Amino acid sequence: MFQNGVSIAVPLKNSGSSKTKCIIITTLSGLTTGLGAFCGAIFGNISNTLIGMSLAFAAGAMLYIVSCELIPESKSLYKGRFASLGNILGIIVGILAESL
Repeated sequence: MFQNGVSIAVPLKNSGSSKTKCIIITTLSGLTTGLGAFCGAIFGNISNTLIGMSLAFAAGAMLYIVSCELIPESKSLYKGRFASLGNILGIIVGILAESL
């Protein structure tokens, strides 16, 4: 939890926001994390199908973020083939780990 607060508060403080605004925004982001965990605990007991659909949605969201944001960013930061080879190797290892 502390790391999450630091990753939100430090950029806000460095951008010139007041201490009060930093505390409020960091607290609100922490509350949504707790609310999500509470809802997950309640909905997780309803059905396995709902859990599977929720995890599939989360996996799709992460694939979108990786495909559209992180891979192009790694290509621009690290010129050459090393970033592409790392991405391909990661996909292959993920597929192999899933098949075990």
